[in-house]
Amino acid sequence: MEWKLNKVQTDNSFLGDKVALRLSMLPQKKSLHVCDAYHGAGTIWKNIQKEYNGKIEIIKIDKELKDENEFILLGDNIKFLSSLDLCKFDVIDLDAYGIPSTQLKIIFNSKFHGIIFITFIQSMFGSLPVDFLEALGYSKKMIEKCKTLFIKNGFDKLKSFLASFGITKITYRKHSRKIYLAFDI
Repeated sequence: MEWKLNKVQTDNSFLGDKVALRLSMLPQKKSLHVCDAYHGAGTIWKNIQKEYNGKIEIIKIDKELKDENEFILLGDNIKFLSSLDLCKFDVIDLDAYGIPSTQLKIIFNSKFHGIIFITFIQSMFGSLPVDFLEALGYSKKMIEKCKTLFIKNGFDKLKSFLASFGITKITYRKHSRKIYLAFDI
């Protein structure tokens, strides 16, 4: 199957790249266990299931129910990620708008070993999350004093953030300010 890139902004802009990145990183197993923390309508994983050779079992988390026939953990993924035994998963998918830094810290502080997929989006004048910047050594006082000082080089800051948790190798695809990345921990 050939993937085509969406040219229109949607919940799954560049769906082809998101799916291709995941397929390139997934281990070949008879049964793959995935935690999809921003499930939405499940478009990404529905497309992956068409291509993957094994069975994919997905724990789906989202704030809204898109399909009444689907079992989904409805609510804040931060609470669910904090309470789930993340070691039971092979993959955690954080396809978010923005920067899922709080979710990443929860995962890094758990005993999870596997693959993490992230969507990193920083709008042109978008500030970076305070907890993300604090993890890089900036104080809350510094950030509040001059927020615009900290909006530059968001992706470089993300790489430093990941490196602070021992992540030194990432695979990514980039479209302007949208970066789809994956790494193994």
